[in-house]
Amino acid sequence: MKFENLLSEVREANLSYLMLARQMIVEDKAEATYRLGIDAELADLIGSLSSAQLLKIASSNMLMCRFRFDDRTVWDLITSHSKDRETGMGNVHAAILLGSRQLETA
Repeated sequence: MKFENLLSEVREANLSYLMLARQMIVEDKAEATYRLGIDAELADLIGSLSSAQLLKIASSNMLMCRFRFDDRTVWDLITSHSKDRETGMGNVHAAILLGSRQLETA
């Protein structure tokens, strides 16, 4: 992939992410802060952005979103192909781990 194409993809991902984040925040701020892994102050800021501001921020060549799953245990739970996967328990365990981390950083 050429560098310009890569930058274009980053900008598109940024815009999609910011639009989704703003929509989630407007609909249910508490749920959005949990799902996005952001604090209430940042949620307020994103929720108040105009479309023009979203476009300007999205045009950055830096990716706005990032992987929050920096722990091998969480990745293993999410990608598990065991019986836990069939029952959905892996995702439940991963959500518990991630939720507890969010409380630790608050």
